[in-house]
Amino acid sequence: MSIQQELKAFLLEKGVSDVGFFAADDGPLPFGISIAVRLSEAIIEEIENEPTHTYFNHYRNVNAFIDSMLLQAGLFLQRKGFGYITVAASQSINKDGWNYSGRYSHKKAACLAGLGSIGRNSLFLHYEYGSMVRLGTIFTDCAFDVSDVEIKNVCNGCDLCVKACPAKAIKGVDWYPGIPREEIFDPEACSNYMKTKFQKIGRGSVCGICMKVCPMNKR
Repeated sequence: MSIQQELKAFLLEKGVSDVGFFAADDGPLPFGISIAVRLSEAIIEEIENEPTHTYFNHYRNVNAFIDSMLLQAGLFLQRKGFGYITVAASQSINKDGWNYSGRYSHKKAACLAGLGSIGRNSLFLHYEYGSMVRLGTIFTDCAFDVSDVEIKNVCNGCDLCVKACPAKAIKGVDWYPGIPREEIFDPEACSNYMKTKFQKIGRGSVCGICMKVCPMNKR
């Protein structure tokens, strides 16, 4: 079994829902691993006009689980003699101003790894689990067997997320590789609405309404 196969089997055994590998021309190391963890459908179904306390707790716990899996994957690679750099599941880096971005886009990594595409709601759409996933990314100098993937846009353009978004942050524009995020989604409008309206639930850091209504979750 190759290191790549061994690592994927290790992560899946630990509870990760899906794993993909990609070449990272613009990453801090030449190869990357994208991991996806499926959220609880029952918890998401409880979201109506605002997030629930249960969803906020679930969101934090899944992020912590992903960060733990990234560290364990890195330590696995390090034992094999390779370097690694993890990208936290949920971390904004705003040293050049508030831009709602992390070190590297988890959604871009997951697309390059062949796990799915991105919807009008600007959420990652896993080919099997729809939008009900959280993502993590790790970079390494371990050479993986990767190939170019065809990214199939599975969003059906139904506009349910556009109509449901209370912040009016979703613009109803179809995603394609390379489109600037701001053309399909306004992260500042989303963030400001959450901080204003959902302060009592996780200090306004989660919503989940667009994820709840996405029909791709029913695939």
